[in-house]
Amino acid sequence: MAEKRTEALHANAGGLDEREPGAVLGILADAQIEAAGAVKGAIPAIAAAASLVAETLASGGRLAYAAAGSSGLMALADALELPGTYGISRDRIVILFAGGAAALNDMAGAPEDDAAGAAREVADAALGAGDCLIALSASGSTPYALGALKAAADRGVRTIAIANNAGSELLSLAAIPVLLSTPPEVIAGSTRMGAGTAQKIALNMMSTLAGVHLGHVHDGYMVNLFVDNAKLRGRAARMVASVTGCDEATALAALGQTEGRVKPAVLIAAGAADAAAAEGLLDKAGRRLRPALSRLHTLEGSGSRP
Repeated sequence: MAEKRTEALHANAGGLDEREPGAVLGILADAQIEAAGAVKGAIPAIAAAASLVAETLASGGRLAYAAAGSSGLMALADALELPGTYGISRDRIVILFAGGAAALNDMAGAPEDDAAGAAREVADAALGAGDCLIALSASGSTPYALGALKAAADRGVRTIAIANNAGSELLSLAAIPVLLSTPPEVIAGSTRMGAGTAQKIALNMMSTLAGVHLGHVHDGYMVNLFVDNAKLRGRAARMVASVTGCDEATALAALGQTEGRVKPAVLIAAGAADAAAAEGLLDKAGRRLRPALSRLHTLEGSGSRP
């Protein structure tokens, strides 16, 4: 059996246990940086995957993640943050994690071999045509990830795979394969290190670009965030003030009219009569803030008040 890159010994690992702590940490830091750099080579594939994710969500489909172990934790982090960051409804996100919720307290290895269980979970989630599944596995051969991807494809689900070994089965089966060609781990096979770092970066990039495609980003602001705590209320007010040039009091008043929704609050602060008018502008602009602002300015210039 050919040795997987993720199982190989790192060139600088020899005598690691005999080195000074600072030297060990230096090697580990350099390896993480090198692993992160591997994501650059996957940019075209990540871009294609982000477009597919955005198309899925825009058309009313659901986005599912399927993975085990460290890859599952990377998927979980991305999936759980999408509703808060981009206002995507939680019922549009499906998380298939080997071992289920119990694995978050005791992440045993056996569930990652349960391909049949993964297939059942895909069926139980009623994933089908119009949905999209992202399967992750550092090795590209984890049975749970493979089982989920195969079952999803059989049900007409659009598929994305993220793996760190070239030529792996997971990548060969996906509609959009994303290869993160990370170097061997300093601790051989410990893919929570470099491979996990690269997966986390790739997922962040993919979901962020999807958010851009969906119109949930304006300049560098997450204008579709879900405001549910004091920190986010302050962030939302700063966004409204920055985009429109208004003061904080005006921004907070606008957010009060929209129950914390940033996009319509920006339009109110920019001159829209009320929340209903702001929502109407957004609907006509495909829920995108920039064209809605342009339409508002055009109407104001013509003497009409939206």
